[in-house]
Amino acid sequence: MKILHTSDWHLGRTLYGKKRYWEFKKFLNWLLQTIQKETIDTLLVAGDIFDTTTPSHQTQLLYYQFISNIAESSCRTVIFIGGNHDSPSLLNAPKTLLSHLNIFVIGSISDDMQDDVLVLNSPSGEPELIVCAVPYLRDRDIRQCNADESIDDKSDKFAQGIQTYYHQIVKIAEQKNQTFKQAVPIIAMGHLFTAGTTLTGEGVRDLYIGSLEHIKATAFPEAIDYLALGHLHIAQKVANCDHKRYSGSPIPMGFGEANQQKIIIKINIENHQLSIDELNVPCFQKLAIIKGDFDAIVDQIKKLIQTNEVIWLEVIYQSQQIMADLTEQLNTLTEQSNIEILRIKIAFSNSTPHSTELTEQLLDTLNETDVFQHCLDYHQIPDNQQISLNKTFNEVLKLLQEEDSRAV
Repeated sequence: MKILHTSDWHLGRTLYGKKRYWEFKKFLNWLLQTIQKETIDTLLVAGDIFDTTTPSHQTQLLYYQFISNIAESSCRTVIFIGGNHDSPSLLNAPKTLLSHLNIFVIGSISDDMQDDVLVLNSPSGEPELIVCAVPYLRDRDIRQCNADESIDDKSDKFAQGIQTYYHQIVKIAEQKNQTFKQAVPIIAMGHLFTAGTTLTGEGVRDLYIGSLEHIKATAFPEAIDYLALGHLHIAQKVANCDHKRYSGSPIPMGFGEANQQKIIIKINIENHQLSIDELNVPCFQKLAIIKGDFDAIVDQIKKLIQTNEVIWLEVIYQSQQIMADLTEQLNTLTEQSNIEILRIKIAFSNSTPHSTELTEQLLDTLNETDVFQHCLDYHQIPDNQQISLNKTFNEVLKLLQEEDSRAV
């Protein structure tokens, strides 16, 4: 049996207002070709299929065209789980219809946990794999709130709730395994943030906040033969464990991921033994970042123009000299080329005693947590007070995000 693990497609995502439909379409077409070439039996998509809970009609069309095409391919089974960016109701709406095509959608946890434990059979009808399909777990899914709880208590209970949920659902899988003539591998899916992993710059602003929901790698039962995770955009192992992995996003979500080699993960099962390979995803749209003063930026742009590649560019201007016509000059330089500047940031050396780092002067380049941290630093809040203030801020922000999710 051959399985592909991917996640975090974020269909519909834009980059500084630039539409990327054709880029997503190229990826989905490449994925279909890879499924045929590698004779893949099962595709696992570990959440964040869409970039927002209200994807456009054109974005939904990309999704349903892919589903239509894969239903006619050699792939026998597809499993989608919901991520924090996805609308559970939107994903779940066609799930009954899609299940008849062996395309299973778990946008949110089912009333009966048994329904999220999927037994996949071989063409001859024999069980060959069990998948515990766990979508993005929201606070209200796994714990009850008490008015007198501290932030630490809530954090601990949430982490314990996730651990308990995985142990319960894997126990169901083990019980099913006992009824088979021969035990089969167990794969668990998830969309969460585990401790000891690496974040990336762009596209992670809606991750779990702070350290509230960093789930330890040891929270997952040992009976899991492979853990297929989504949520982080950098492909990586969990706690350096080969069979616990994030596949990462298949295309760069922003300029912070411009130099990453994107992958999908192939799992081969032979005689109930697993082996894992990484398949490189082609770059469908090149992104680049250049930094420096005006002369350095101009020199770098000229070199990029000579490559004749189609490149989307982010420019970070680092100088004490103010240039009122910077944007006009750079756009004039690139207007007859394949280079398109999507973003120009202005940075200067912070001369305050609290920081020597370059401070971005455009507020919309910062997320909520960045702004709050800048406020703490500006007002010279002591480190010991910053810890408690950050915890409180993170809890409030998390509650607001969940309230937005419920409203949608």
